[in-house]
Amino acid sequence: MRMAPPTSPRSSTRSPRTAPFAAFAPVALTPRARVFVLTGAGISAESGIRTFRDANGLWEQHRFEDVASPEGWNADAALVWRFYAERRAQAVACQPNPAHRELADLERTLGARLFLCTQNVDDLHEKAGHGRVVHMHGELMKSRCESCSRAPFDDVEPYAAVPRCECGARIRPHIVWFGEEPFAMDRIQQALDACDVFVTIGSSGAVYPAAGFVRAVRARVSGDGKPATTLYVGPEEPDNAAMFDECRLGLAGDAVPGLFTT
Repeated sequence: MRMAPPTSPRSSTRSPRTAPFAAFAPVALTPRARVFVLTGAGISAESGIRTFRDANGLWEQHRFEDVASPEGWNADAALVWRFYAERRAQAVACQPNPAHRELADLERTLGARLFLCTQNVDDLHEKAGHGRVVHMHGELMKSRCESCSRAPFDDVEPYAAVPRCECGARIRPHIVWFGEEPFAMDRIQQALDACDVFVTIGSSGAVYPAAGFVRAVRARVSGDGKPATTLYVGPEEPDNAAMFDECRLGLAGDAVPGLFTT
């Protein structure tokens, strides 16, 4: 993943409708509508997960180069493990909020017609009852071998020292670090190509490639020849606000319940 490029999507001449979420009517989903939902740090922050960019956030204590990059891992793997052990310990106690639960209900209604992609590495969507979540940036509660083909595995151990795989290589957090390729990009692209409604919830629009998803959706039409609907939900406009039809301002826990009618 990478941060926003020098040329920002705000250079577009689009003027989204921006207002508090209560000013908008629910989005009526047709019986065949396919919905792509991208969730970011904002939805998890409402459940108590510390984010990287807020005041007193994770970057206040650590440079991302030290704890979230291949270079940092190679320079001080023990520091990296301590950092993620602290994140695991903090995330275990956090519970889903109404936005997570509403999206889980939507999955039960739409089934495979809902594609939920998250930039978050916590397991709050799963705790809410989701059965099919794409974690494009990895999963905090999993680890993997840095070398062999062993599959990623569930892991909540704090580790006093850097663990080793049976093959002898180091075990690392199952996290996509800066400079690495996000997971499941082929599946994500297929879902972007097929969706009728695209929704971003609580993402700043500053981290790519996720921040570019809405632009990709706006560049095409849906299967019935109509432009796909693009919505943003969050407390403030994201960096890529100009790409959305509507920016519904408010906390996800307040705005997501009632976002759709089916």
